[in-house]
Order: sequence, then C-alpha cells, then structure tokens
Amino acid sequence: MKLSQQLIFFGIVFTIYGLINFYIIRRGLSAISPSYKTVYIFTSVIIVLSYIAGRILERFYYSFFSDILIWVGSFWIAFMFYFFLCIIIIDFARLLNYFIPFFPPIITHNYEKAKRVTSIVVYILVMVSVVGGYINTKGIVTKSYTMHIKKKAGNIKYLTIAMASDLHLGTILGKSFLEKVKNQINGLHADIILLPGDIVDEDVRAVYRKDLGDTLGLLKSKYGVYAVTGNHEYIGGVEQAVTFLTKYGIKVLRDTTVKIDNSFYIIGREDRSSRQINGKQRKDLKDLIKDLDPSLPTIMMDHQPFALHEAEDNAIDVQLSGHTHNGQLWPLNHIINKIYELGWGYMIKGLTHYYVSCGVGGWGPPVRTGSRPEIIYIKLKFDGPQSAVNKKNK
Repeated sequence: MKLSQQLIFFGIVFTIYGLINFYIIRRGLSAISPSYKTVYIFTSVIIVLSYIAGRILERFYYSFFSDILIWVGSFWIAFMFYFFLCIIIIDFARLLNYFIPFFPPIITHNYEKAKRVTSIVVYILVMVSVVGGYINTKGIVTKSYTMHIKKKAGNIKYLTIAMASDLHLGTILGKSFLEKVKNQINGLHADIILLPGDIVDEDVRAVYRKDLGDTLGLLKSKYGVYAVTGNHEYIGGVEQAVTFLTKYGIKVLRDTTVKIDNSFYIIGREDRSSRQINGKQRKDLKDLIKDLDPSLPTIMMDHQPFALHEAEDNAIDVQLSGHTHNGQLWPLNHIINKIYELGWGYMIKGLTHYYVSCGVGGWGPPVRTGSRPEIIYIKLKFDGPQSAVNKKNK
C-alpha cells in the first residue's frame, strides 16, 4: 500500500474513532456531576488514546507500560462499541419521542432522575457484556465434522485435520493462550494441522519478545503443520511473520501447493491483502492448480472467504478459511452474514466442502460475544458417498 493510501486509510479510521468517542464522552457528560466533569474528561481522553499510544510505544520502546496501555485500550474498544450502541438506541428513542410522544410520565416528569437511572442501567449492561465476553474467550471449544470426499487418496481411507484460524498472537494473546491452544490441538492427535492465516496479530516483534516460538513449535502431527498468510501478517510485515513461522517448523504456503504422501494436496493461497499492501497480485486459482493430479483430493486454505465459487468452479474438495471472527462482538455477526456468502460455519456447494471459522483468537479487545472461540476437527472420508455433514461438538 502506498504511503498516500496508508495516510488516507488511517486518517479515515482515526477520524471515525475520534468522532465516536467524542459522541460517547459528550453524552456521558450529561450524567456526570459538575464537580467531576474535569476528571471525567481527562480520564476519558487518556483511555481513548491508550491503544494508539501503546501500539506506537511498543514499536520504539517495548515495556510493561506499553503492554498496560494496549490492554486498557483494547478493552476500551469493546466498551466503546457497546456504549455507542446503547447511546444510539437511547437517542433514537428520544428523537422518536419528540415527534410521537410515548415516554411515560415517570420519565417526562422527572427527567434528571430518569437520566441518572438510564446511565446506571447502561453502565451495568455494558459491563456485563464486556466482562461476560472476556470470560467467553477463555472457553475454547472443539467442533467435529465428518466430510465425505468422492475421490481416492492413495491407500488413505480417511484423514483427520485440526484447524485453528486467527490466533492473533502478540501483546494481548500470549504464552498462556498459546499453551492452551497447543494442548487442545495436540490432544486431537490429528494427521495434519492447518492454520488458515492471521497467526501473528500485527507486530511480529511482540511475538518474539514474549517467546512464543518455542510453544508454537510444539504443535505436532503426522504430516506436519501448514499455514497461509492472512491480512494481519501483511499489516505487521509479511516477510518477518513468515520468517518467524518457518523458524519454528510451520510450513507457510504462499500461492503454492504440496503433495502429501502421494495421496492428497494442500493448497495455500496468498492473502488478498498482498495486492493492497504490497502491490502484488496473487495467482489465479486455475493457474495455481493447473499441474495437479485432478484425481487426488485437494484441501485449500484461503484466509478471507470471498468468491467462494472459485473453489467450486475449480473442483477443490475442501476450502478452509477464517478472517470474519463471526463479527466477534454481537450484533456485528449479522453484518458479517450480509457481507459474506458464508460468514461462519459449514457449507457444501456442489462437491466442494467449505468451513469458515470464527477463529480461536481475536483482534483488538480480548472480548467475544458473537460466538465462542473454536478449534475445528475434521475427518475426511475418501471414496465415500456424498452426504450431509455429521457434526458433533465436544
């Protein structure tokens, strides 16, 4: 991405972020006692700027202080979202009441008291949502699927896959999180481990500083660990991220294919961000697979689940994606379902099986209210009849 494009992009992001926070702080002032307004404004500004300040500081001077700023700022993103949502609903009701009065006398006859009570209710609702969402991130679930592939895979009758997308390793999701993910994946004893992008959150230096490589290198399976790039590998520096992953035994497929045990193929597509950030167009899928044996099963990783028809059109047997987080914060999952043909879950189109994971980690706030973090265990049965999915949550 050119410098001018980066400036425009971040300018738009910071402007929206600033306006939303101004709106929240301004509306919050109406519920604050005059004697506390200065403290309220000062504290609010520090919290609002903490995430940006922490990210900038960690690039030049990584310390416990930069970690604190990022943690505070990350949680604030979740608080900001739900405060904004609540205030929008309240202000819409006030606007509607202005034209079509429907507020009961208990509100209109004692407006100041109603305002204070409403503020307390909003604070409680937001606090419960954020704290509950934080607790939810700790409960990683394993979901199991069986998929029937109408091809032979040499002498292999079935293949088990452990899939974990969107780890977002870095300042927020560190050693304890990765240990839990590693233990849960290794406990599945899958034949192969697939990581469809966004393994590193943003700056790979945070991953090195937290010494996460050794833990990542303990992921074990019969056929090894394969990954593809995601948009966050590109945001933080794709070459550095790939070097880190490769150092610890993860084979990163960048518009490349690999035949395993002369029985099946793993196809790894470069992330779509390569064009926007590096100015390099990724290969067309038909060119990527043109030399493959069409009689063997193909399993493709593509981080962002756009243009799902391409996999079907090119007779790909399985496509695994992530990226969407299923919105991460409810009710953004409803928007995700409008943007993507498949925003989360399992689908069959023709003879192609698709799974889009909501991810095991998350970006920004360590809060998840739209779904639970997940690791996917897939059993591929070869040369069996095409059938509906057999799903069992563990």
